[in-house]
Amino acid sequence: MKIVAKTDTGKVRASNQDAYAAGELPNGVAWAVVCDGMGGAAGGNVASTTAVKIISEQIGSKYRAGMSSRSIKNMLFSAITAANVSVYEISQSNDELHGMGTTVVACILAGNEAYIAHAGDSRAYILHENDLTQLTRDHSMVQDLVETGKITEDEAKHHPRKNIITRAVGVDANIDIDFCVEELKDDDTLLICTDGLTNYVDIDEIREITAQNSFYGYAESLVKRANENGGGDNITVVALAY
Repeated sequence: MKIVAKTDTGKVRASNQDAYAAGELPNGVAWAVVCDGMGGAAGGNVASTTAVKIISEQIGSKYRAGMSSRSIKNMLFSAITAANVSVYEISQSNDELHGMGTTVVACILAGNEAYIAHAGDSRAYILHENDLTQLTRDHSMVQDLVETGKITEDEAKHHPRKNIITRAVGVDANIDIDFCVEELKDDDTLLICTDGLTNYVDIDEIREITAQNSFYGYAESLVKRANENGGGDNITVVALAY
């Protein structure tokens, strides 16, 4: 199992509100979680780091070899729900943190299957022979406008409300989570990232960068390009492959 990751504050933000963790489990299983916090410098950081800590602990303690797809889904939902409860309770008990939240993408990679749970606009992709396929759907106001035909994909890239998300960990007492299972073929890579990458590096550039670099250069090179293109947000990239 191969894992590479990098997070960076970017060129504009004063602090990094992204957080991530990744690791290996028995029998060649890998996991990762990426969060992009929001709610001011303090709130965003607290939300993302709290969520990553809780989800990581839940995966580490509850994963068992041979778990079914349904069991993995339930485990990821339980972990994200626990993070939601914790972040929400913290925000309700501290006026300075009120309204904070975080996106989340959490994945388990086992037996050439990627199990992915997410909420918000951080993304997961499969990179297959230099072809990039987005696995997650952005939970955002702009994505809703695109899907209802009110704006085009090109208009969405520069929409003034682009950063408004419709789901996040910790904003409400309950959270709606999406889940998918995707097969990874030999030499495929699972790429997870925050919008600090995708808002500054387009799909063609991601293909170009991954084609020009070895696996262990993906995260560093993608973060570097996002910064070269403006670096207007925190940037986090995690890649996993067999």
